[in-house]
Amino acid sequence: MHYTHPVLYRDASLIAIHKPSGLLVHRSEIDRRETRFALQEVRDQIGQRVHAIHRLDKGTSGILLFGLDADSARAVSRQFEAGTVDKRYLAVVRGWPQDAGEIDHPLSRQYDDYERQPDVIAPAQDALTRYRCLARVALPHQVDARYPESRYALLALDPVTGRKHQLRRHLKHIAHPIIGDATYGKGQHNRLFTQLFGSQRLLLACTQLTLRHPHSGAPLHITAPLAEDFVAVVNALGWSASLATLPEN
Repeated sequence: MHYTHPVLYRDASLIAIHKPSGLLVHRSEIDRRETRFALQEVRDQIGQRVHAIHRLDKGTSGILLFGLDADSARAVSRQFEAGTVDKRYLAVVRGWPQDAGEIDHPLSRQYDDYERQPDVIAPAQDALTRYRCLARVALPHQVDARYPESRYALLALDPVTGRKHQLRRHLKHIAHPIIGDATYGKGQHNRLFTQLFGSQRLLLACTQLTLRHPHSGAPLHITAPLAEDFVAVVNALGWSASLATLPEN
């Protein structure tokens, strides 16, 4: 079967597509049963080889950037590693965080199974995330026995560093896990969103990337709308107006 992904940006060096939730970026030991990978599908879609630059978690939707040649991919990858790429994500979380804040919390390095070296203990790495609360809602459903209602919020997230699962782990750290996160989230809240809205995805999306073009050095700003399944939840929660007035980086 041939899959076609919306192209958000393309030139002679780079291509950015809108990755759906549930699609791995490339073949991984994490999920050996998967047969679909964005790297392969984009290659088939445009009829030429593409080179991975960064990763999005399988459950995260939004902007996924590839190089069309190895040199371009390496140049932009170095920007990600240096922390000079501005990234914006949107997420639905449990609870009502502050209007804005920073999560400055070091994270231990996470290894895939094939990378693990049991005898080596790596120190925690600095990790910083900035966030803004865009909307809040209280639903008349008792999930936690301590509270008669359940509170949720829509956040704009700017990860300053790029640690593995940083946003998911940071939001768990401040007790506002992302809805739909089976690893770091709360199963009762995930199940409520499935029951009420039919949502079975991680409600996290990369919506903006700003970087330097690998050859011209000019600023490159790429944006992506929220996927339809994410928008359906936002609309059901009465937050559509918040999306219409999203702040830029």
